[in-house]
Amino acid sequence: MLRDLQRCLGVIVMVKLRSQRVGEQIKKEVSEILRLDLKDPGLVNLTSVTDVEVSKDLRYAKIFVSVYDEQDEQEKVVKILNKASGFIRSEIGKRIRLRHVPEIEFHLDRSLEYGAHIENVLKSLVSKSGVEKPK
Repeated sequence: MLRDLQRCLGVIVMVKLRSQRVGEQIKKEVSEILRLDLKDPGLVNLTSVTDVEVSKDLRYAKIFVSVYDEQDEQEKVVKILNKASGFIRSEIGKRIRLRHVPEIEFHLDRSLEYGAHIENVLKSLVSKSGVEKPK
C-alpha cells in the first residue's frame, strides 16, 4: 500500500513538472510570436507575457500579459490577442512538439499595477509618519 501511495505521488509530481515545463516553453514562444510574427496595428509594443498556467492534462493554457498603457487600451489589446489565439495556437503547434496544442486564453496581468499601488501607499505612509527611510 505504501508503494502504491509513493507511485501515485511520483506521478502527480511528474505531471506538475511537465505542465510547468510546457508552460515555460509556451511563454517563451508566445513572447517571440508577439514580438516578431503578430502584425496587428492595435497591439502596443510594450506587451509582455508574464505567466502561463497550463492545466494538468495540457489541454488548456491561460496566458497572462502585461500591457503598459491606459486601462481601455489594455482591455483592447487582450481582446485582440484572444481574437488572434487561433493563429498563435497554430504557431505554438509548429514550434513545440506536443500531441495536443493547448487551447489558449489571454488574461490581463494586473500584478505590476498592484505592486505600484502598494509602493505608493507605503510611500504615503512613510511621508505622513515623518520617519526617514534607512539608506
